[in-house]
Amino acid sequence: MLERRTSYEDLIDHLVRTTPLHRGEAGRVVLDVLAYFDETAEEFVRRRHRELQAKGLVNAEIFERIGEELPHRAVAPAPLSARQLRRIVYG
Repeated sequence: MLERRTSYEDLIDHLVRTTPLHRGEAGRVVLDVLAYFDETAEEFVRRRHRELQAKGLVNAEIFERIGEELPHRAVAPAPLSARQLRRIVYG
């Protein structure tokens, strides 16, 4: 019987061959990376707002920084104004 392989098995095999990661660790890394890239722009804005707020930044600084970070995401959304960013966070 043929072993069923997921679409990421080749990537996991590559990580095991080229890094000190064990198979289970490599699988978790792949899943973490996929989850990172699956994050929507809105989820990213909310998450970064919480993270930066926890570091003591005020909203003006937070929204400026998030606005600078968004274009560098894997799939960058259209540019968002500070007002649009606020609406994502506060509704």
